Amino acid sequence: MGKYDIRIERVKNSKIDEFDSSNLKFGKMLSEHMFVADYTDGKWQDARIIPYGNFEISPANSAIHYGQSIFEGMKAFKNDRGEILLFRPDMNAARFNRSAERMCMAQLPEDLFIEAIQELLRVDKNWIPDAPGSSMYIRPFMFATDSALGVKPSETYRFMVINSPSGPYYAEPVRVKIETDYTRAASGGTGAAKTAGNYAASLFPAQKAKQDGFDQIIWTDGATHTFIEEAGTMNIMFVIDGVLRTCPLTSTILPGVTRDSVLKYAAHKGMEINEAPIKVDELIAAIENKSLTEAFGVGTAVTVSHIKEISYKGKNHNLPPIESRPVANDIHNFLEKVKRGQIEDELGWITKFQ
Repeated sequence: MGKYDIRIERVKNSKIDEFDSSNLKFGKMLSEHMFVADYTDGKWQDARIIPYGNFEISPANSAIHYGQSIFEGMKAFKNDRGEILLFRPDMNAARFNRSAERMCMAQLPEDLFIEAIQELLRVDKNWIPDAPGSSMYIRPFMFATDSALGVKPSETYRFMVINSPSGPYYAEPVRVKIETDYTRAASGGTGAAKTAGNYAASLFPAQKAKQDGFDQIIWTDGATHTFIEEAGTMNIMFVIDGVLRTCPLTSTILPGVTRDSVLKYAAHKGMEINEAPIKVDELIAAIENKSLTEAFGVGTAVTVSHIKEISYKGKNHNLPPIESRPVANDIHNFLEKVKRGQIEDELGWITKFQ
């Protein structure tokens, strides 16, 4: 038993026998149960796991009108002994509360965050897929629940967790466009928080890029559009002259768990790392003079996503073949194997439970 008294109501008629893990899309299927807890009278109450389903919400709900909504993204796996594996859940719990603080929302005890996820995974353990490239994608989220108009922080909130048996986010290496018109986040804004509004603002430019044949955008700084920041669904990294390069964390960049893990693993392997601003012109020059040998995105959904082409001001730049990229391929293989319990967890990142 955990610290929290989590009430469990199971579905009356499970559909697990209809579950086929061999052809999963990302985020399209949801497992049978969800976790819910409500923040009222200054404390979290009524922690429960119930059948997945719709719930009523007031038309005056303050999250709808004023945007107090945050979330996380995580993955769970099962090893060959049937244990459930979580990758660095403490980092997601801490980031969740940093997002809550920035959005003026209630803090959630980090042990409740983790226990809720573990208990929900135990209930829906049979929904964790084991097909190659698949995982149980975990979506913890919180939103305001006051039912009144007027711009102010809500006094009540709901925390929930839902799970999605999923396949890969990107099946192939991606084509990206460096964005110089639209802005993801401004200095001093909410860019470092994982809040719904950031993603809403990104949809229009991302859609325009997709209409032009690109899979993603590389965002640049909002003030000058001359410095690389991050990609739409991931932090971004480059190998230039044998050095692993990525942008430093600022108020405009989401501090990714995978980003942190890649940098720690690279340091563990003795690789030279440079967290410093990267000018767009510097990046393009490195592509043209062939000192850039690898470019890839990193994030929970994608793990490591190779970038095969970068477009800037209408000119497309093809990057070196995927098979010639030792750094990203090694990082990807290490992270995937350690997450699935296929190799030793030498950095102590895995939480195991039955």
